[in-house]
Amino acid sequence: MGSYLFKRLLSLFVTLFIATIVIFIMIEVVPGDPAAFMMGLSGSTEAADALREELGLNMSAWDRYFNWIGGMVGGDFGISYTYRIPVSELVVDRMMVSVPLTIYALLLSTAIAIPVGVISASKRGTKIDTGLMGAAQFGVAIPNFWFAILLVLLFSTTLKWFSAGGFPGWDAGFFTALKSLTLPAISLALPQAAILSRVMRSSVLEVMNEDYIRTARAKGLSKRQALIRHGLRNAMIPVLTILGLQFSFLLAGGIIIESIFSLPGLGRLVFQSISQRDLIVVKSIVTLLVMSVVMITFLVDIAYAWVDPRLREGGKS
Repeated sequence: MGSYLFKRLLSLFVTLFIATIVIFIMIEVVPGDPAAFMMGLSGSTEAADALREELGLNMSAWDRYFNWIGGMVGGDFGISYTYRIPVSELVVDRMMVSVPLTIYALLLSTAIAIPVGVISASKRGTKIDTGLMGAAQFGVAIPNFWFAILLVLLFSTTLKWFSAGGFPGWDAGFFTALKSLTLPAISLALPQAAILSRVMRSSVLEVMNEDYIRTARAKGLSKRQALIRHGLRNAMIPVLTILGLQFSFLLAGGIIIESIFSLPGLGRLVFQSISQRDLIVVKSIVTLLVMSVVMITFLVDIAYAWVDPRLREGGKS
């Protein structure tokens, strides 16, 4: 297990290093001068030069890269060009919305998809299976922002059970804040649940054809008992991959949903920062999102090794 962890950690650090270089190069080659943009049309050349000096934009690319990376390692993400406050404060403030929303949506997606996938697999070829997979196919085909608009029309405009948008903050109370995240979480969760349920169904069907399941059935266990006791754990292996990818997607891909519901999250901050040419904010948030994807992939690999010991043995070879 030690060798397996070492190889995964080494891969993690190499991936992060390469990712930071790619992100920095992509952001740096974007046309436009942040200093000139911030000064506006009425700003003088001298004022723009002074601001460029203050922001460190006149340094070489390598100096800016190493200053940026060194600051991030120490927890200093720099100062926002637009908001004139530390980027870390902006990120932490927005993460208090995006991370709970992502977790909420992922929990809803998992709670829906796993039972649907298991039931559909156990009822293979029946009307129940056809109906559930038909609904899943519909969920895959429909974009989440369309679900979001329908949810707003139904539950906010018509029934008035939820607000149409905004976030009152966690100071307003846990359940009040959670209620404001419910419709966005559902609109994010439903398409992901459709994908996950199909993966779960395929995985369960594959596991049910394994020799150890037939052996368990031959010893007197029912189909349900064999699945729960012996098959479900192995069926979860490909599902873990999808869950990890979905968490990253939900965290980074909620820009449209956050805009529809006027949520002050990371996705909205990235969109605003790109339009305002606030490069330091864009670089920092994109890097953090990449780090989250890499870390989640690492944790999924560890979960694989826990679920299937054969992977640990393979890591030693």
